[in-house]
Amino acid sequence: MMKWALVKVKPLLFQASDTLRLGSGPLICAISEDVSRIERVPMSTLPIICFRDGSPPLPDALNTSLKDSATSGINDLDVERCFPMQKNITMKLTNNQISPGVWYIGLFNGIGPTRTQSKMIIRGPSFSFIANISVEACTNSMMRGDFCNSSVYPLSCAESDVSNALEAKMNKSMLESLVTCKSNFEAFCVHEGMPNFFSLDIMNVAEEIIITAANIRFNVSRSNDISLMCFVRHGAMPSVTSNDYNINIAKGPLVIHSPLIGRWYISIVPVNLTKTQDNSVRVCYSVESQVLQCPLGKAGPNCTMDSYLLQTFVRRGSTPFESYYLPVVGGASYDSANFPLEPLLDDSSYSGEPDNIWTYFLLNIPRGAAGGNIHIQLSSDMKISYEVYARFGGLPSLDSWDYYYANKTRRSDPSMFFTLYDSSDNKVNFYIMYAREGTWGIGLRHLNTSSDSMKGLTIMSISLERCPKRCSSHGECKFSFDASGLTSYSFCSCDRNHGGFDCSIEIVTHQGHVRQSIFLIVSNAAAILPAYWALRKKALAEWVLYTSSGISSGLYHACDVGTWCALNYNVLQFMDFWLSFMAVISTFLYLATIDEVLKRAIHTAVAILTALMAATKATRSSNVILVIVIGALGLFIGWLIEISTKYRSLSFSIGISFNFSHCNEL
Repeated sequence: MMKWALVKVKPLLFQASDTLRLGSGPLICAISEDVSRIERVPMSTLPIICFRDGSPPLPDALNTSLKDSATSGINDLDVERCFPMQKNITMKLTNNQISPGVWYIGLFNGIGPTRTQSKMIIRGPSFSFIANISVEACTNSMMRGDFCNSSVYPLSCAESDVSNALEAKMNKSMLESLVTCKSNFEAFCVHEGMPNFFSLDIMNVAEEIIITAANIRFNVSRSNDISLMCFVRHGAMPSVTSNDYNINIAKGPLVIHSPLIGRWYISIVPVNLTKTQDNSVRVCYSVESQVLQCPLGKAGPNCTMDSYLLQTFVRRGSTPFESYYLPVVGGASYDSANFPLEPLLDDSSYSGEPDNIWTYFLLNIPRGAAGGNIHIQLSSDMKISYEVYARFGGLPSLDSWDYYYANKTRRSDPSMFFTLYDSSDNKVNFYIMYAREGTWGIGLRHLNTSSDSMKGLTIMSISLERCPKRCSSHGECKFSFDASGLTSYSFCSCDRNHGGFDCSIEIVTHQGHVRQSIFLIVSNAAAILPAYWALRKKALAEWVLYTSSGISSGLYHACDVGTWCALNYNVLQFMDFWLSFMAVISTFLYLATIDEVLKRAIHTAVAILTALMAATKATRSSNVILVIVIGALGLFIGWLIEISTKYRSLSFSIGISFNFSHCNEL
């Protein structure tokens, strides 16, 4: 069974010297696994620790090596990373490696398809751990530096009219708003190499951001060119080595198409101001940003594409956060998760490039639902003429996407959280596993936009589900909550024949299951031998016990393999283990040559003790040792009683002999 312990971390803004430490006292785990010996440890029993940004990790979908040690550092944390657990782990992550938000740390007792498989007897090792997570950050998000004494200047935004420069670039009739963002300081004058940091908040889906530097000049008379390097990063402080975009902003503006929702950080650094050691030379500039937003229902380049906001409908009588999404227009029936695409595409503009026509859908994953899966389906009575792209926090494009499906050969196969189930000319069915909380953009790229290709009817459905493919009908979908209790996550508990995160992997074939079931049930016929021996010896109590133990064990295993349950599963399990425990101890007591009165007393005490053992964690392997120890102890006590009795009898005989001799002498 899978064991999860999720830790939810909500750090503040990380600055240049701030760190997220997984253990400033270390993350200490009571596990001693040498990384060099990992290859010799079965993956199904290997304890691992996984990290992921925004949603829970899923090691079963992992397709990378686990040979690296966590203490060697973490890179590329935009995807899930897993490491084998060690006895002591101390990890220090700087703001260049980790950005603010919700981070999940998952501890897993094993990896692979058998990890999710249900087991009759759980005898796997258990591990204990102690974790200490500390976050060092400035309490004021607008401060930075080693001592939080440097400012981050926010760009204040306000709606404005379209400037003349933008009128030539965009169709003003299609533009609903142009938001201009400026700093409260009109000009900044800094030395060479001294950066200034700015922040810009994008609250809604935007078409693009335009960042410009104006009024660029020297504070003294100079003739050489000015270079202002601009570094931009989403969610974290940019630097020369860690940035999303960079440009010499003195030569032209920086344009970011389809920016992600959230906070953007901008760093502007003057470089190559002078070749002399003149400390009085400074460069002065002002910063301005323009956020272009399309009117409601429009998106994409020049706001010519259709965009639909999807409304959430919660499924009745389901597990938490299960829902489906429907457009607020288009005539979709609210009783079904399916909606037709063609009525939504009638008004689409096909005046642009034939291969660059999109229709967008926006949906929201609510707080606490990061452990759910986005399920997207398309079906048509003709060949599907759409490609599907998904992106978290913004609109997808051919250059910017998180997951996509184009055709059978072009899809997000390298992604561990993209699971494709159906891929044919007229049906597409895939999941985005453990989707992050927030806004998701789904883009349909139109193919073959001629009138003949639009005659078919295409049905689409977008839903948030707990377990992919309902555990493939080979398991039970269960859900739990993370350590904070704020986010629910789901997982499949598969039957004895299947495994994997969706129970789609057949571990035991049907024929193999039948053979195992027959041998497992019929093997209990071995109880006939001790029962027959007890009957021959006229040990009727032991005969009843052996016979009942064999019958109850056969019924229990028949129920466990899914053949037939005569009683409740827990009742059958209790009877099987309790009678088995009693049979072992009774055999030892039968061999002990002690009085029947003492045997009955020991039997009564043992019956009470073994009943408690069978009712509380009967499947523990330690119970077997304890039962044998109890039986052997009873046999040993009986042997001691027998020896002591013989010794007393011998001493008594010797005493009579001495007295008799003494009488003769008299």
